[in-house]
Amino acid sequence: MLTSQTFLPLFIPVEVYIAIYSKGSTTFAATTKLIHVAPCNGQIYQSSARDAQRTVTPQSQEGTPLRRWLKRGLLALIVVLLLFSLKTFQELIQHFVYTHRIRLPFFIDLNQPAELSLNHTINMYLTSEEGVSLGVWHTVPDSQWKEAQGKDLAWYQNTLSDGNPVFIYFHGNTGTRAAPHRVGVTKILSALGYHVLLPDYRGFGDSTGEPTEAGLTTDALYLYNWVKARSGNSLVIIWGHSLGTGVTLNIAPKLIERGVVLDGVILEGAFNSARQNITAYFFTWYYWKFPGTGYIFPEPWRDKKVVYPTEENLKKMRSPILFLHSEDDHLVPIEIARQTHEVAASAQNLERAKLVTFDGSKGYLHNGLYRDSHLPDVIKKFVQSL
Repeated sequence: MLTSQTFLPLFIPVEVYIAIYSKGSTTFAATTKLIHVAPCNGQIYQSSARDAQRTVTPQSQEGTPLRRWLKRGLLALIVVLLLFSLKTFQELIQHFVYTHRIRLPFFIDLNQPAELSLNHTINMYLTSEEGVSLGVWHTVPDSQWKEAQGKDLAWYQNTLSDGNPVFIYFHGNTGTRAAPHRVGVTKILSALGYHVLLPDYRGFGDSTGEPTEAGLTTDALYLYNWVKARSGNSLVIIWGHSLGTGVTLNIAPKLIERGVVLDGVILEGAFNSARQNITAYFFTWYYWKFPGTGYIFPEPWRDKKVVYPTEENLKKMRSPILFLHSEDDHLVPIEIARQTHEVAASAQNLERAKLVTFDGSKGYLHNGLYRDSHLPDVIKKFVQSL
């Protein structure tokens, strides 16, 4: 309860009529009605200052000196941190700017090859060198599919020495071992009674590491030696497709230096770096960059040039070679394939270096030879000649 002894005037603004902005400084005049609350017998009455007017001039747009200094200090800190980051953490920044891997096809579990009707296949991981784990599928011959159900890795490894030929399939650039044309080749070879080992190189699929020519060559050598150590007297044949032909031809001379000659080699859609103008870096798909970042950061592959000296390696080959090529190949023209075959035949002879071409009207292009009905007979004939 209010008494005269506790009288406290109270003025309550209830309306704002006008905001007036003047030139030069921001001011505004507010016309208010004031209600005067006073203890006059408990009544509330209106103040006699019915049209009290006041003008308020806020602080300038720049704010207080403290605020200005805070803004300038924050801006300076950002500039310093940016320069420091560019100088000190360039590699870390490059990782976030460039490295963005896309695995195709989507929604495929590489641990479950049975989902692709490869129900006599096991998924495994091999370490080609420290820090590099390779995802590999091993498919046994179709004749063993019932026996293969529920078997472990040890059982699959033991089958490599059962006397059936073993194929190691080195696939092309981009994608994973689950790509339809790679699965298609695997099924053909398995139906013919052969073992198939289909790896993803480092950086591909679920394999770790960064793809480089030297790295892929190391992976291929490791897998070949791994298979040879478990295959007994079985034939071990290398099938390279596209990029895989370069990988295959890279390991052959290295093995020859050790006195090892490959039992047989199939080169499908072989490219020839000596006769083709390959301007793009093979593994650009592994790196993803925002437009314009090349002006700030060097391309991560600048010092990792890809060579794959196809012709030089073919001149060193001592193994039987079968070239497979579609006449409508849009990535490696048939003329290049014929020239490459001539180099191989000159180094050995036409019996040990053969070229089989496929009708261009079938639309096989670069990846579709597995769909040709004559392909199984071509492969079988080549294996029997070894």
